[in-house]
Amino acid sequence: MSNPPSGHILPGLRFKQRFPLLALVVERVMLSIVLLIAVSVVIFGGLEALPGDFATTYLGQSATPQAVANIRQDLGLNRPVTTRYFEWLGDALRGDFGSSWASKNSVSEQIGKRLGNSLLLAGFSAVISVPLAVGLGMIAVHFRNRVPDKIINIISLAAISLPEFFIGYLLILFFAVKFGVATFPATVYESMGLVDRLKAIALPTATLVLVVLAHMMRMTRAAILSVMSSAYMETAELKGLGAFRSIVKHAAPNALAPIINVVALTLAYLVVGVVVVEVVFVYPGMGQYMVDAVTVRDMPVVQACGLIFAAVYILLNMVADILAIIANPRLRHPR
Repeated sequence: MSNPPSGHILPGLRFKQRFPLLALVVERVMLSIVLLIAVSVVIFGGLEALPGDFATTYLGQSATPQAVANIRQDLGLNRPVTTRYFEWLGDALRGDFGSSWASKNSVSEQIGKRLGNSLLLAGFSAVISVPLAVGLGMIAVHFRNRVPDKIINIISLAAISLPEFFIGYLLILFFAVKFGVATFPATVYESMGLVDRLKAIALPTATLVLVVLAHMMRMTRAAILSVMSSAYMETAELKGLGAFRSIVKHAAPNALAPIINVVALTLAYLVVGVVVVEVVFVYPGMGQYMVDAVTVRDMPVVQACGLIFAAVYILLNMVADILAIIANPRLRHPR
C-alpha cells in the first residue's frame, strides 16, 4: 500500500511527525488508562469467580437458604454481573467505593485513613533506599571486581534470596525482642507526631529497604557498567578525568533512563509490596485492611484495595516510561 501524499497526511501521523516526544507521552498515558480498565475487569471478574460468597460466610453454615437469599438481595448480588461491574466502576471513578459489607462503614473513608499510612511507609523506605542504592551502585562500579564490589554483591545476593516476611521476623527477634530498641507492633494513630510515627515504623521500613535495595543497586551497577564501555568514556579517561568523577559526571547521567525505570518499578513494588510487611508488623495500612477483608470475603473492600494498588503500580510505571522518553536525547532533539 502506497503512502498518502504529503498534502494528505492523517492528523494523527502529522502530530507524531511534528511532536514525536509529546506523541509518545500521550500514547503511554492512553495505554495506561486502557490497562487500568482491563485490570478492573480482572479484579471484579476474578473475585466474582471465587467459590462461595459473603452471605454464606457471614451467616455461617447454619444459615437457612432464605436468610442467605435475603442478604444477597440486600447487597444486590442477585443482579447481573455486568450491571454491577459498570455501577462499581462508575462509582469508583467518582471516588465512591461503597460500604463495607462486614462493618457497614464507608470504604472510601477507611481507605483515606489507611492509604496515608501505607504511603508514609513506602515513601520513607524510598527516601532511604533510592539514594543509598544509586550510591552503592556507583561505588561498586568504581571498585568493580575488587573487594568492595564483591562484598556489596554478596550482601545484595543474600538480601534478594530472603523473603520480606523472613527478614521482618528476624528484625523483630533481634531489635524488638532481644535488644528492645525498636517498637513492635508498628502501631500509629491520627494524633501521633511525625517523629513518633517514624520511630514506630522503623522495623517495617528497614525490612522494605533491605528487600528493594539489593535489586535496585545491582540494576544501577549494570546500567552504569554498560555505559562505561562506550567510546566517549574511554576518551574521558584518556583526558585525565578521574575514574569516580567520570562515573558521576558522564556514566551515571547517560545511564539515567534504565536507572529511572528501576527506581520507578521499585517504588511501585514498595506501594504494592507493603501488604506482607504490614501483616507481619500489624501495621494499620492498606495491606492489612485488604487482608482482613479477604478473610471475611468483604468484596467492596478487596475490590477497592486491589484497584488502588493496581492504579498506583500502573501510574508509577507510566511515569517511568515518560521520564525515560524525556531522558532520551534522540527524542528531545529529533533531526
